[in-house]
Amino acid sequence: MKTIKLRLIVLNFLEFFVWGSWLTTLGAYWFLTKHWSASDFGAVFSTMGIASLFMPSLMGIVADKWINAERLYGILHLLGACMLFVVPLIDNPTTLFWVMLLNVCFYMPTISLSITVSYNALKNAGADVVRDFPPIRVWGTIGFIVAMWTISLLHIEKSASQFYVAGTSAVLLGLYSFSLPRCPPRDVRRDSLIDALGLRAFKLLKNYNMAVFFLFAMALGASLQLTNAYGDTFLHSFANVPAYRGLLTVRYPNIVLSISQMSETVFILTIPFFLRRFGIKTVMLMSMFAWVLRFGLFAYGNPDGLLWMIVLSNLVYGMAFDFFNISGSLFIEGQADPSIRASAQGLFMMMTNGFGAVLGSSISGLLISRYFTLADGQLDWHGIWLTFAAYSLIVAVLFAILFRYKHVRNDPTKAVDL
Repeated sequence: MKTIKLRLIVLNFLEFFVWGSWLTTLGAYWFLTKHWSASDFGAVFSTMGIASLFMPSLMGIVADKWINAERLYGILHLLGACMLFVVPLIDNPTTLFWVMLLNVCFYMPTISLSITVSYNALKNAGADVVRDFPPIRVWGTIGFIVAMWTISLLHIEKSASQFYVAGTSAVLLGLYSFSLPRCPPRDVRRDSLIDALGLRAFKLLKNYNMAVFFLFAMALGASLQLTNAYGDTFLHSFANVPAYRGLLTVRYPNIVLSISQMSETVFILTIPFFLRRFGIKTVMLMSMFAWVLRFGLFAYGNPDGLLWMIVLSNLVYGMAFDFFNISGSLFIEGQADPSIRASAQGLFMMMTNGFGAVLGSSISGLLISRYFTLADGQLDWHGIWLTFAAYSLIVAVLFAILFRYKHVRNDPTKAVDL
């Protein structure tokens, strides 16, 4: 059992190390090295959302019916590595869009496939998945943090070298995956293509509260995309101010941002208490107001006298992310019929990482390019973050009004026991 857990820890660590090697620093490479436009950047960053609309479901069907999940997982990572190695050779934003789209089409399905492979290995070893998987999964967040620190300490946040680090780790993970315990197709027979694609979950949208919940999940997915896309680039911008040059915050911005992931690991542990005590509506509102703080503190913070604002912004990220992402998935688990729970989770991912991510990337890129790009090409970060904060505040107020929900304390259909 210890061997299985160790192997799955390596799997989860590398899974998110690959992503963390470029996700938060792509903006710095784009704006500060290539000097390309914000509108084009929004389009490139939206590729993750586009891929999330269809690739996880499609690859799930392939793993269910035709190919061992661990082999498909390895093949996808090797193909993604090829795309990552190509990125440094590109000198055109349009070409980079298509290469990054292929990269994330290969990567995004691996997130769910890693869970499938892990669950299968634990069950075959006689483990309790609910008890044993979370301590394994937390190594994914640690992997993401280590990747951020690695890129920052190597001073390659603005360099194409970050993609070589990501590509190399993807190759290692791809090859390693072929040694994992077998996870063969389940040969599940479904009644129709609609069932195969998990579209039955859309019947949840007939319920007013669930429709409102999914709509605002999409809105918060946009908020998450904004912080992923622009956080590191924002901190790098302080290097243009002579008074801030040489400060550790400016020299290692990715390490500062990693506080967000550290905070995330802490807030995960508080979710059961808050859900049982207050219910999903209050917990989601906490998340929404945390997003307001996240962006508002960035608007007024700086690396010197107001560094505490930047640090606090990263600390509240844990609540902003976990209280809508993880709490939302737990709420859906308790609300959906058992026959469509997996599809309902897929719908939740589609709304947040799919539609929400696409809209957040595309619209923000256009707004920044049109209204917040100064004559000298610099970005008006104060205005950008205040606009994002105002957006989050509007989302919170509308959710409080439109989501008609009354929590019943300790009712298992309202707050899910872990």
